[in-house]
Amino acid sequence: MAASRPRRRRHETRSSAGEQRLWPALAVVVAVLAYAVLPERLLLGPRLAIPLVELVLLGALLLSNPHRMVRQTRWSRVTSIALACLVIATNMVALAMLVQTLTSKDARGMPLLLAGMQVWLTNVIGFALLFWELDRGGPVARHTLARDRMPPADWRFSQDENQDAVTEVAATSSERSNWRPAFVDYLYTSLTNSSAFSPTDTMPLTPRAKALMGLEATAALLTSLLVVARAIGALPQ
Repeated sequence: MAASRPRRRRHETRSSAGEQRLWPALAVVVAVLAYAVLPERLLLGPRLAIPLVELVLLGALLLSNPHRMVRQTRWSRVTSIALACLVIATNMVALAMLVQTLTSKDARGMPLLLAGMQVWLTNVIGFALLFWELDRGGPVARHTLARDRMPPADWRFSQDENQDAVTEVAATSSERSNWRPAFVDYLYTSLTNSSAFSPTDTMPLTPRAKALMGLEATAALLTSLLVVARAIGALPQ
């Protein structure tokens, strides 16, 4: 019993160091590039308008937490969520425009196929960012607050319920190792939801989590079944 206490304290210290900013920042850059190279007819306004706004928001967030996310203000919280919502909203508009181009006579298969892949990729990244920002109060709260002070969870990960498994599996559980979900966990959740069109090993717990996963799965299904199928059908034989 006494031996487990130092281990728990070490994990608490590691969590309080904050999550790294690198991976979510890279994900935003990938989403920005994917949107910036879409065909002209799928863009909302000038080609670089939306990407520049997203990069400005990302730059402001990097100034507040350049390396590890240990500080959070109301402004930074609103900006983080706004950035994720902007990525999703502009991508949804691009998807609507992409579907609309399917009815045009000059629609070409390969450009449609590539655009569909870009929209699908941005869909995965955008919702991963939003999941990451909303769950349990956001990345700063998840990695700096004690569990009894953390807001209620929106998603339940496998680590949150495997404390009664065999020793080597239970060792990484939330209860025994003080595990906290990081960006890669939400990216994987978003990827599987966009691929399977339903939750896999991570379950939504709140109405907003279910609504967001449903919206993401619907957009992914529309992209996969309508856009990609039409684009492949338009390819030269």
